[in-house]
Amino acid sequence: MSLSFEPILPVPPETVRVAKAAFPKGNPYLTLRDELGPIFGDADFACLFATNGQPAVPPWQLALVTLMQFRENLSDRQAAEAVRSRIDWKYVLGLELTDAGFDFSVLSEFRQRLIEHNASELLLERLLEHCRKVGLIRARGKQRTDSTRVLASIRTLNRLELMAETLRATLNELATVAPAWVQQIALPAWYKRYGQRIEDSRLPEATEKREAYAQIVGADGYYLLDCLAQADMSLKWEALPTVVALKATWDCYYERKVETQSGEQAVRWKTKQELKRAGERIESPYDLEARYRSRADTAWTGYMVHLSETCDDDQCHLITHVVTTPATIHEIDCTPVIHQALINKELAPQEHFVDSAYVDAQLLVSSPKQGITLVGPARPNGSWQSRKHDAFALSQFQVDWQHQQAICPQGKRSTSWVESVDHTGSSYIKVRFYPQDCANCPVRSQCTKVKPGGVRSLKLKPQEEYEALKAARAVHATEAWQQRYKRRAGIEGTISQAVRAFGLRQTRYRGLAKTHLQNLAIAAAMNIDRLINWINGTPRAKTRISRFAALAEA
Repeated sequence: MSLSFEPILPVPPETVRVAKAAFPKGNPYLTLRDELGPIFGDADFACLFATNGQPAVPPWQLALVTLMQFRENLSDRQAAEAVRSRIDWKYVLGLELTDAGFDFSVLSEFRQRLIEHNASELLLERLLEHCRKVGLIRARGKQRTDSTRVLASIRTLNRLELMAETLRATLNELATVAPAWVQQIALPAWYKRYGQRIEDSRLPEATEKREAYAQIVGADGYYLLDCLAQADMSLKWEALPTVVALKATWDCYYERKVETQSGEQAVRWKTKQELKRAGERIESPYDLEARYRSRADTAWTGYMVHLSETCDDDQCHLITHVVTTPATIHEIDCTPVIHQALINKELAPQEHFVDSAYVDAQLLVSSPKQGITLVGPARPNGSWQSRKHDAFALSQFQVDWQHQQAICPQGKRSTSWVESVDHTGSSYIKVRFYPQDCANCPVRSQCTKVKPGGVRSLKLKPQEEYEALKAARAVHATEAWQQRYKRRAGIEGTISQAVRAFGLRQTRYRGLAKTHLQNLAIAAAMNIDRLINWINGTPRAKTRISRFAALAEA
């Protein structure tokens, strides 16, 4: 496919006439084209196409079709059919009424090109640049961020199903790329054991029989890996996704030992207590990047998506950035990434509203240095003293930074001050008090639960972080801050809209890159909806409540 940089032509007169007659009161896509003009240009996607070969469908049209496809939650076939048959789609794409459109497979090829060239961000960035040019978005305002789960496009498997299905998937992929070799090494029993999806077969129910079946599957997997290691193939089988999954899964769930008497290698299925943490394990051979996570009362396998949007009262609320991560990545690790991305886009906010999962002491110190005020509640101290009203929590100790001492509520000074680094690389200060002071203290039970002879110790953050966290917790308790923080609540409505109207909850694809592309397309499609409403003067809807609940406010 080649790309020729042709100017984006105006809408053909006949298409204009028919469209205006068909939609006399206006149409979202007609408004989009008339008010904002072409959002994308072929030059935006020049890196995706060669300069020679068969001419390609104009990529600016494919990008716009992708956004409209996710705006209406259509499949590739449905989107291609809409290009061929719908007048409003032809209008916004600048096509003749007789234009036959293109084959639906072009859309998946376009998405693949975006992923291969790390250009998925263009779907959202070019729209934001266009909005900035026409004055619909600006930097140094207010923005808010929140996250939600995205379910992977896989079936949840138990341990036994995962073992057998991973081996079956590996055999299927090898049978596709090296069928003759698979025929040579495949055991006769494999065709019955792995010939159909494991979920469709009847697995043993008794514990002893399930363990025996797991041993058989484990031995089959190691036999296949041994055969691959000895195979003389030009194929780089180590890089095949299912082989990667097979190796990782077998290392996690099985142990291979050499029997001293016979000299043979025995396979042992590990107990649950010996396994890695759930978030570190592969959950399916068909999506190696999907991870398991539980949060509060919710558990899922898949990803996390973080949406950031503007929230100034006098501006259109537009999504400015999207971050997609495996489910195991915590929100706190995404805050600096989001800040740097918004700075790079020249859309950094002056105030950034987030919940407590995005806030820690380091960010309270570093964010203002980037010109960003992080507005969010700092997580409370998790010690038992902070949860008991008459106990002495860390906040009741005075810290003399100049003399490197801490003073307890009874006026006793610490005797030890040691700076160290924890397993995450964060600096901290370990403070200990004199044993005799703690042993004779009349309120010892309100301060520490260590055994007699032990002393109270404190773990302090570095001074700048400690004071920033203390000040933040103090201001968060004020009524003025609580009123200010109410602005963050709007992002929950954005996530609800993305999940209920745009299909954000479930990814259509497998893999982090494709899931991220879907999330970007959904965010851009939501922006199109908001831009159209802003242009038409449609007010933002308030949160709906039932008629009965409304009586309480009457």
